[in-house]
Amino acid sequence: MTESDAFRAEVRRVLETEVPSVLRGKATDPKAHVWGGRRVTFGYPESRTWLEVAAARGWTAPTWPREYGGGGLSKDDAKILKAEIERLALPPPLVGFGLTMIGPTLLQFGSERLRREHLPKIASGQIRWCQGYSEPNAGSDLAAVQTSAVRDGDHFVVNGQKIWTSYGDLSDWMFMLVRTDPGATKKQTGITFLLVDFAIPGIEVRPIRLISGASPFCETFFSDARVPVENVVGELNAGWTVAKALLGHERAMIANFMGSGGRRDTASGWDPAEERLAALAREYVGHVDGKVTDAVLRDRIAQLSMDTLCFQLTVQRAADGAAAGQRPGAETSMFKLYGTELNQRRQELMLAIRGPQALGWEGEGFSPDELQQTRDWLRSRGNTIEGGTSEIQLNVVAKQVLGLPD
Repeated sequence: MTESDAFRAEVRRVLETEVPSVLRGKATDPKAHVWGGRRVTFGYPESRTWLEVAAARGWTAPTWPREYGGGGLSKDDAKILKAEIERLALPPPLVGFGLTMIGPTLLQFGSERLRREHLPKIASGQIRWCQGYSEPNAGSDLAAVQTSAVRDGDHFVVNGQKIWTSYGDLSDWMFMLVRTDPGATKKQTGITFLLVDFAIPGIEVRPIRLISGASPFCETFFSDARVPVENVVGELNAGWTVAKALLGHERAMIANFMGSGGRRDTASGWDPAEERLAALAREYVGHVDGKVTDAVLRDRIAQLSMDTLCFQLTVQRAADGAAAGQRPGAETSMFKLYGTELNQRRQELMLAIRGPQALGWEGEGFSPDELQQTRDWLRSRGNTIEGGTSEIQLNVVAKQVLGLPD
């Protein structure tokens, strides 16, 4: 038996004997996703056990070094772990911006003190993070941030406002951009990347409601909040470099989530999201011996399925490179652009399949799934805005991939 075979056997043993079987088949169930934090909630009580089992082995962050709470796994072993979790259709043991955004950024830019303080807490689910980038007058033009951080001894005094703070009302810490040199000649300079504990005085978080009827977004206000200078990531006034690196992780995360439309079945190579489309079409449009009767609709489903699988394979190649130590680059802008537009196409197709039954908002005559479809379609309109608009991604691709002039 090879080392890989032995590792796979051990992973199977753990997943099949120590992880509650009730979680099998719930890979895409939001109720089964654990975000961690000081106010952690478990949609299924058994999810606590799964988190504890995974965190004890570093499986929440498989490729992170062991000294920072990770599993220290090789790229190949991490792929084995992922495949075995998918084989049982288990949900990830832990999700959140700590694992996908600030954690990788701290590994690249953080001081040893910051790594040892924050990474183990991220990997164990003790702390939940949110992002403080956008402001009312600094969205697509992110370098225009004006939230100020004025040094006062060993602290910065932070004043200003952030907006579109996803899950800010449920988070414990924020990684944010602040302006520490308002006199800088270029707006990209004079920006510092700062970590802020929401437990300190002077911070207020207010939820924002969207047209879909619900929202993870908030606006966050800072009024003389005192943040230790030692919480700077990277160099003072050089936060733009750190910010761009983190945006690469964010865009890859958004692209993977939006573009996949659900968990890919590694055994069959078929994406359950597209299987659901075919099932919906058979239900709402009709079928003969399982074949959707509308030929045009069959073509649209097949095209979306092929596009999704091609996209997943491309993203997987990039993920393999990241696991091997390659840093994300301009390709994340391509992923974000294509993945979010792919999700919008998927939502529009689901709307077309359901027809008039996708027009409901409340009341009788509509199932819960049909009412949710309306909200999901409305929510998808923001996909090509959040995390950097499609226009911003096209600019990045034009400059950094195609080499076009400004």
